[in-house]
Amino acid sequence: MTERLVRPWEAVDFDRLVREYVPPPEYFDTAYLASPDEIAAVQLTRVRERARRAATVPFFAERWAAAGVGPDDLRTLDDLARFPTYTVDDIRRSIDAHPPFGDYQGVTPADAVREPVRVFMSGGTTGRSRPTFYTQWDREVGSLLTARALSRQGIRPGDVVLNSWAYGLHNGAFSFDEALHHWLNCVVLTTSTGNVTSTERQVELAIEYGATAVCTTGDYLLRMAEAATALGYDPKVDLKLRALPNIGDPDVLSETFGVEYFRSYGFHEVQWVSVECPAHDGLHIFEDAFVVQIVDPETGAELPDGELGAIVITELYKTGSPQFRYNIMDLSWLYPPGRCECGSWLRRMGPFSGRGDNMVKLRGINLWPEGVGEVACALDGVEPDYFVRVWRDGTRDEMEIAVVSRRDPGGHPALADDLERVLQQRFGVRIHARVVGPGGLDADTELHTSPKPKRFRDERSQDRR
Repeated sequence: MTERLVRPWEAVDFDRLVREYVPPPEYFDTAYLASPDEIAAVQLTRVRERARRAATVPFFAERWAAAGVGPDDLRTLDDLARFPTYTVDDIRRSIDAHPPFGDYQGVTPADAVREPVRVFMSGGTTGRSRPTFYTQWDREVGSLLTARALSRQGIRPGDVVLNSWAYGLHNGAFSFDEALHHWLNCVVLTTSTGNVTSTERQVELAIEYGATAVCTTGDYLLRMAEAATALGYDPKVDLKLRALPNIGDPDVLSETFGVEYFRSYGFHEVQWVSVECPAHDGLHIFEDAFVVQIVDPETGAELPDGELGAIVITELYKTGSPQFRYNIMDLSWLYPPGRCECGSWLRRMGPFSGRGDNMVKLRGINLWPEGVGEVACALDGVEPDYFVRVWRDGTRDEMEIAVVSRRDPGGHPALADDLERVLQQRFGVRIHARVVGPGGLDADTELHTSPKPKRFRDERSQDRR
């Protein structure tokens, strides 16, 4: 006899879901304003439940047994520090040992009969792609969290929104689509990238349908602004954008479109983690769904508030693949506990500040490519587009940053000299600089083919062959 399938509306208790994870806009009048004691109580209850579920997954069970800890050791939130962290390298080793999905998943394809299950791959911008299973519950809660961020960034129910992310193996485009459609009641035009729907056509669609936002990279949104100008439109006037849910240079995007920018943070395995409020003083963490810790990228030791380190995430909502003290190696810092001027007690974190595993020690100086890029792009005449590479020259490591400028090519050498001086003054070590025209870095950054632009390449392993 054929086993009865469980459909999406049967798999998820939506009354419970919205009670435990309040959707926008109600969220910002309720859980967003919870007291510190209320927040801590919810987190402790959920992290204990998360630990019990993670303990049934071989990847975690083995690591915890080796560290001598288990779910019963979680008496306070401070006890989280006793549990080992893991990185993408541990996940990749799991995949190699247990192909094709690894042993870190909480469900398998066979579980799809009992509950709809999806699998998405990471974009692979930092190495081999990572598959992650999502149950129907995971997708609904994850998209609700994304909707919170999009709502804070200015998207409202009923808005027409262009989803210009590439639909592929990764979940980026799907996350935006689900959040906009399921939880914000927006009308979504799924244009995908410029390779699917030409940039000029996307501009025309945005104007014709009065789109209030375009979900894509900040770089591509600026390309749309260029296309709009070439077509005779004013991006600030004719493109009726009211929100900028785009990863990019906040100042450039705000100036180009005349719209307030709100930073946010999230990643493949857990969806959206935090978002800025109108005070623009740190990103408020959705603490009903996440515990965020900051650790030393090299030692893994927890760092004091305010100190830059690697982000360690424990999610509190998933029923599929757990993420329990996952060291994503993105760099940020935590604000000290306190009430924001917006009224929220939620912990705040700094914006994404680079990759811990991209750190380059150049003649004794620790450098992160993103930090070098931020300084370079602040120089007059340099566009918000860069690419950093390192290589070995004999016994010395060398670094070069290539930047984009719209100035006359005849002035590029002088601009490169200026940039090298600025970088020398800022970092105390020589960094080579190269200036190219618009589009000159697209092959390196993989702007048109990668889910997010690549900014760094380590060529030292090639030099040692």
